[in-house]
Amino acid sequence: MIPPFQPPAPEAVAHVRELANRRLSAEDFDAYVSAPMGKAERDEILSLVAWFTRRYATPAERLAWARRAYARWTASAPRR
Repeated sequence: MIPPFQPPAPEAVAHVRELANRRLSAEDFDAYVSAPMGKAERDEILSLVAWFTRRYATPAERLAWARRAYARWTASAPRR
């Protein structure tokens, strides 16, 4: 069972907001998105994709999972 939503610490929210709202130059953006992916990161992504596509073998199963997950996420999110 998924535990109830625990809001993050205000400091964490402030830090993420600061990162999300920062302005990047075109050069900084290009450097970020063009950075090579490390082997460990690539292997982890491929492992997760392989697990997910084995667990939910058909597109219908994947869509059903996404709908259930979205319902869980929205039900546990704080109301605005």
